[in-house]
Amino acid sequence: MIIRNLGLTDYAATWLAMQEFTAGRADDTPDELWLTEHPPVYTLGLNRKDVRSPWRDDIPVVLTDRGGKITYHGPGQIVLYCLIDLKRRHLSIRQLVDRMEGAVIQLLADRGISAEGRPDAPGVYVEGSKIASLGLRLKNGRCYHGLSLNVDMDLSPFSAIDPCGYRGLQVTQLRDFGITDDRGLLADTLIKHFADRMQGT
Repeated sequence: MIIRNLGLTDYAATWLAMQEFTAGRADDTPDELWLTEHPPVYTLGLNRKDVRSPWRDDIPVVLTDRGGKITYHGPGQIVLYCLIDLKRRHLSIRQLVDRMEGAVIQLLADRGISAEGRPDAPGVYVEGSKIASLGLRLKNGRCYHGLSLNVDMDLSPFSAIDPCGYRGLQVTQLRDFGITDDRGLLADTLIKHFADRMQGT
């Protein structure tokens, strides 16, 4: 897989770039992982039924084409987009989600934090609070979008929404558990754990 560190990027522009990459890729196009971070933005996925709009209006809302409902992206978050040919790798979406969640869970375990995924609500949870969100889009057997991991950020924008459509769902971050590792190191470790899980597919 090709890994691209994009730095801070506009959400809508990055989303468009993912669409263009996916639409233009050939059967032998290498898969890519895009590491980025976004300015404050709410994103609303395709499962929009009964989703309440944010009560605050100082953060833009983007209607996007990933699965899932509403979430928040902002500075201090690791965002990893997975542009992967699932058909070529003989993987289902569920199998990919398991590998993504597993990479986050391993990263946390390395630092003494016990975490888990939930079959009914994709993402990673620590003590019942969500620390990582997942959302994907599949077209012609190829996916884009990915995951976001809360590291060291202002969590207050989450209180203006029902995170991932769940009223009252609490969110947390690595800083709340005393993890102050450099974000670049954390991102590199996350990518390594994910790449390890993708070997042989």
